[in-house]
Amino acid sequence: MKTPARRARGQILGVLRGDGWLSGARRVDSPNQDERPPGVHVDLVVIHAISLPPDQFGGPYVEQLFTNRLDAAAHPYFATIAHLRVSAHFLIRRDGTLLQFVSTRARAWHAGASNWQGRERCNDFSIGIELEGCDTLPFETAQYRRLAAVLRRIGRRHPGVALAGHSDIAPGRKTDPGPHFDWPRLKRLLHD
Repeated sequence: MKTPARRARGQILGVLRGDGWLSGARRVDSPNQDERPPGVHVDLVVIHAISLPPDQFGGPYVEQLFTNRLDAAAHPYFATIAHLRVSAHFLIRRDGTLLQFVSTRARAWHAGASNWQGRERCNDFSIGIELEGCDTLPFETAQYRRLAAVLRRIGRRHPGVALAGHSDIAPGRKTDPGPHFDWPRLKRLLHD
């Protein structure tokens, strides 16, 4: 029997392939990416939270934002962000469905101005994972399970990779994944 960690809308995750695409994830190519600097290796995963419109879940808006198709007139908030050129490697929806926008071999544009242990430009050496969520509500069990499954696969390809929240690499500028993100719960799932 498939466990919920492996099943979300029929998704069964495979391996993180050498080309940086995770088999089983729904692939949606984002133009908001470029090559990592020569000789730079992935050694950090950054956990984010996003909801569009703010504090609302579902709908096509995050996918549209990451693919430069967000209609600025669809919601008043969208007029303030539709011009942004951003992406993440992965998005985990509330039900655990996994989308991948950028190969992990490429640089996604998720971290912005950032610093991790004295190193700036975290996009250069990190993988960005967005969780559909916000600062005011807890995340779903399916999201934690899917996140743990994705992190295990990343860890196999990038042993010793560190884990941080967006707020850890951009303090004062970002708050996500927010106060409701349960870091101990994620660590327990990673060690099960």
